Formats: sequence, C-alpha cells, structure tokens
Amino acid sequence: MATKITQRKPAKKPVKKGSSSFMSKLSRFLFKVFLWFLGVSVFFVLLFKFVPVPFTPLMVIRAIENKTAGKEVYFSHDWEPIENISVNLQKAVIASEDGTFLKHSGFDFTAMQKAYKNNERGRRIKGGSTISQQTAKNVFLWQGRSYLRKGLEAYFTVLIEVIWGKERIMEVYLNSIEMGDGVYGAQAAAEHWYRKDAVNLTPIQAAGIAAILPSPRKYTATSSSSYINNRKSKIMRVMRTVGKIEY
Repeated sequence: MATKITQRKPAKKPVKKGSSSFMSKLSRFLFKVFLWFLGVSVFFVLLFKFVPVPFTPLMVIRAIENKTAGKEVYFSHDWEPIENISVNLQKAVIASEDGTFLKHSGFDFTAMQKAYKNNERGRRIKGGSTISQQTAKNVFLWQGRSYLRKGLEAYFTVLIEVIWGKERIMEVYLNSIEMGDGVYGAQAAAEHWYRKDAVNLTPIQAAGIAAILPSPRKYTATSSSSYINNRKSKIMRVMRTVGKIEY
C-alpha cells in the first residue's frame, strides 16, 4: 500500500503592521508639510510683490544680539519706492555686488565658480551671490552657510525672479539690506551717513554706501579707511560702465 507524503508549506512570516503603518503616516505627514511650505512660501512671495517688507529675519536677530549683549537696540528702517531711491545707488550696488544683475536669471554661475575655486585654494572669498540671491536670503531666510539654507535660497531666488521681476527685486533689496549698525535700507542709510534723502545721493555718496556692504557694521561710509576709499574709487569706475538701467 503506497504511502502519500505531503509537504508542509513554510509558515509565512508575520507582517509588521506597526512599522508599515508608521512609515505610511510619516510619508503622508511629510507630504503635507511640503505642500504647506509651498503654499505659504508662494503666498508671501506674492504678498511682498505688492506690500512693503516690514522687517527681515536679520533685523530681529540683530536686535536680539544687541539686547543680549546689553547694547542699545537701535533700529532705523524707512521703506521708499524705487522712484525715491537715487539711480546712483542702484548703479553702485550693481557695480559692487552683481555686475550681471540685469542679465542673469537669478544666478551668476561664473561668479559662483570663481568663489568656489578661491575657497578651495584657501583665499578670501569674494561672494558669488547675486542681488537676487541676497534678497531671497535677507527677506525669507536666516544667515549661515548650511546646505539647507543654500537650497532654500535657490528656491526663493527662482520664485522672486519669476514673480517679482528685476525692478521689484532691486526695490526690496535696497529697502531691506543692512547698511550700518541698526541701519536698514537706502533711506535710513542716506539719513544716517549723509543727512539727506536717498533720492538725492550723489555718485560718490552712493559708492560710499555700496563700499561698506560686505561688512556694514565694521566699516563706515564717511571718514572711511583707506580700504573703503579704494573700494569707493573702484565702484565709481565700474558705475560709469553700467549705463542706463532699464528693468
């Protein structure tokens, strides 16, 4: 009589439902955070296309730093439309900070490559950031050199280039950038350094403000050091090559 041999199927390993459920919930949560970030970021970029930027993260950080250090919290910031800001200052910051501002789409890859090579050689870095990148950082982000911040800076740079355009970027830049210790924007800087309105800045005065932008709390636009005076002269020479500004 033949004996029937049956093979037992190997038992299935129990599925860890808890782990799968957690990953699924985490994925959904991260996706929602991503959508919220996109929505909020686009909303504020659209808002600031039409509304003056009241303050920036750097303004808050500087105030906290001075308060913590027991210093006087000095804050001067007066928003002015670009029509009330001298074209001399517009030319000066283009000459000193971003010579291809009117031509590029937010990024100057040649300048970025030069900055990278200088960094590799251990030389003093000349910033490769454009006016568009600086504006994106000043208005929406914090200071620092992390990959996260640089990535977000690139994202906001693309947004403002597409939504704002060059004239609005220049207007926001000149109204929000740090131009002295507690001094933010062209009007406040013109009053602080030259006791006049931003619309009346002469070429040499505009060059004086632009010359201190790498370290506006260290240098002064008036009674300047030889280093700043040399920068002023160089900026003045480059300003003559900028030509008529057409946004």
